[in-house]
Order: sequence, then C-alpha cells, then structure tokens
Amino acid sequence: MARIHTHWFSLLLGAVSLLVAAPSVAADEHWVTTWAASVQGPYPTGNPSAQPNLSLAFPAPEIGARDQSFRLIMKPEIWGDKARVRFSNALGTQAVTFDGAHVGLQWSGSALIPGSNQAISFRGQRSVTVPAGESVWSDAVALPFTAGADLRGRKLAVSFHVAGSSGPMTWHAKALQSSYVTRPGAGAQGHVEREDAFPFATASWYFVDAIDMTAPKSTGAIVAFGDSITDGTASTMNGDDRWPDVLGRRLNARSNGALQWSVVNAGIDGNQVIGPAEYSPQKPFPGGPSALSRLERDVLTLSGVKAVIWLEGTNDFSKNGNAEADAVIAGMREGVARLRAKIPGVKVIGATLTSALGSTSAAHGFALQDEKRKKLNDFIRTSGVFDGVADFDRATTDAQTGGMKAEFVPDNTIGSAGDKLHPNRLGYQAMGMAIDLSLFDAATKRAP
Repeated sequence: MARIHTHWFSLLLGAVSLLVAAPSVAADEHWVTTWAASVQGPYPTGNPSAQPNLSLAFPAPEIGARDQSFRLIMKPEIWGDKARVRFSNALGTQAVTFDGAHVGLQWSGSALIPGSNQAISFRGQRSVTVPAGESVWSDAVALPFTAGADLRGRKLAVSFHVAGSSGPMTWHAKALQSSYVTRPGAGAQGHVEREDAFPFATASWYFVDAIDMTAPKSTGAIVAFGDSITDGTASTMNGDDRWPDVLGRRLNARSNGALQWSVVNAGIDGNQVIGPAEYSPQKPFPGGPSALSRLERDVLTLSGVKAVIWLEGTNDFSKNGNAEADAVIAGMREGVARLRAKIPGVKVIGATLTSALGSTSAAHGFALQDEKRKKLNDFIRTSGVFDGVADFDRATTDAQTGGMKAEFVPDNTIGSAGDKLHPNRLGYQAMGMAIDLSLFDAATKRAP
C-alpha cells in the first residue's frame, strides 16, 4: 500500500513541477513586440528584393507550401527569457495547419546554435489549424539560452512545418533577410538544428508576422508604420540598416545595456494610406491593403505599443495612386484618431516625406507628385495633429535640386545606380539620426 501512495505522490509532484515550470509572465513584466513584418498578400504578389529563384521550393503558388518546413530568421530588437510567436493566415484562402514549430538561436545561415532549439505549442498542443483570414499566438516558450547573455544583434530562428498544402501563402515580400525552406514533401524538420535540412534560401518571410518577448513594464514598442522607405528598399541585404534599425540602436545605446525600446517595422513596399479602394486575396495589390485597413492588425494588436512613427503618402501621389493631398491628409487624421482611441497615451510622430523628384521609376518623380508631397509635409509639420515630427525631408533633400541628395541614391541591395526614390544605407542612417530621441522620453512618461 505504501508503494501505491508513493507512486501517486510522485505523479502529483511531477504534475506540480510541470505547472511551476510552465512559462508565465512575472508581475513586473509584460509582453512587448520585439519583431514584426506586416503581411501584404498571397505569395507571390508583392515586391521582394534580391529574391532567389523559388520555382523548386514553391512550384505552384496556388498550392503554396506542401508538406514542407520553413526556418525564418528574424532579429529581435529586445530579448527576454520568454517569447511567443504570431502565425498568420490573414490573406490565405483556406485553413493552414502548422506543427513541429520551434524557436532557436541562429548560428549562421540555416544552422542553429546546438541545444538552443525550443519546441513551440499552441494551447498545449503541438499543432494548430488557422482558418483563412485569421491568426493565432503560440503559447509562451522559455528561452534558456538568453540567461546572462548579451544577445543584441543576434538573430532568432522560427521553424515550423506546414502539414498538407497551404494554398496561397500569407507573406511579407521584402524581408531583406535570408531565410530558409525545405523541399516540398520533406515533412517536419523544424527540430533539426543542422543546416542541410533547409536547402533553399528566400529573401521573404511567410506566415509569421509578430514575435513578443517578456520585458520590464518600463519597456515599450515603437511602431514604424509606412511604405517601402520604412520597409528598407535599397538598404543592405542582411545588414539591418533601415532607418528603424538605426533608431533602435540609438535609443538603446544610451540606456547602458538596459533596453527600454523595441522599434518594430510595419512597412510594406508600395503601401498607400488610402488605396487601394478594394483588397482581397482574390484581388491582391502588390503594396498590400491600405494603411487604414491594416492599422488594426499591424499596429493596434501589437504588444506594449507606446509610440508610432508614420511615414507614408508617396505611393498615394504616384501614377498608380493618383490621390489628392486633401484625401491623404483626411486619411492620416482618421488613422491618428484611431491610434489614440485604442492606445491611451500613445505618442504619434508624423514623418515628412522624402523627395522623389526626378526618379527613374515610371510611377514617380513628376512635378505634381512633388507638389502634393510638399502640401502633406506642411500638414505634418504645422497642423498640430501629431505629437512630434521626424523631418526626413530635411535630412535627405538636396536644397539645390529639390531631389534626393546624390550620395543617398546608389542602391545597396543589388548594387545598381539607384532610382532617386529610395534612400540607400547612408540615406537611412541620416533619417535614423535625424529623429529627436527626447520625443520618446515624453512617451515613456505619458504612457500608462
């Protein structure tokens, strides 16, 4: 009889240990989004940069991923001892089942630091089926490799398997970051830490659109909301030198290692404030849904948001958008009002549009576009709608020509002459350095 009691006591003790060990958020911590990538359409609709040939990885876009695994590489802005991952099927047309999901520390390429890979669950289960149009957060997962380590600049690998066929894949085209995919039919390989399981490289992210980390309650997220100039077109592949990256390093360099801000990128190449008027997976647009229609998913549902920097309007004024300045101004007023209604105390910074005058892009660079840009910039600077201004126009425009400064034009992604629309690495540095950091001191004090 004593043996029976001892046996059941051991089982009970084990159950209690599991409950104690289950990842949870401490009372003095909260979730903060540490990385994000706004989904923009079903693959291959979008504007990727430096994309390898993916015909062997994804032979038929309508079938999408077929019994294959992804290893997506992301750079968290802040690190915590626990993480959770948001899987998105927002722009798919059928339910997608994810299983075999793991998160680990990248070594190099598709290889992981041995022993770092941690299994991800969903409400205690190892798989989850996400209906078309929806997304789901994983359970919290402990990251033991973060203990006592300075991981600034290191990258996280999120690996997962798509069971069966996904149909059209929800994706973010312009990652400017190499990630990796198995062959179709390769099955669940997310647990494998070595590199040979993932033979194909891609310059895009698929299905995952946000990662949270636990952080002290004094830590907040700043969302960079915008188009290709926030997404980082013409910056360095795998270089993490977009203007939000520069801002994040500046903010956290002054905090003596005690990270206080997570700057996350919610830019989409080709995005507009108010257009297109209609968007669906069946009728996609390369620039994704309008800023106003994606505001809820890409800003308001992120964690720990205390500030937003909004840089957008150039594409509304292009030949593809052809919107009037007053319509875009009205759209921005609406967006700012929605931000303040949903996030009390949020700091909303308006960013002035950089010049596209003389651009070699067929849709940009004409005089009427520049007139509308100047009108929108005047609104951003003087209307009082915003809590502050990031004057990117002043930081990048050549006073003599009215166009972009010559040293900011050559493209760093593919080594071309540039298009006089997108700043290069040097231009993004100038933009990131032009932002007054004291704006965010005020945000810290105001936010609840």
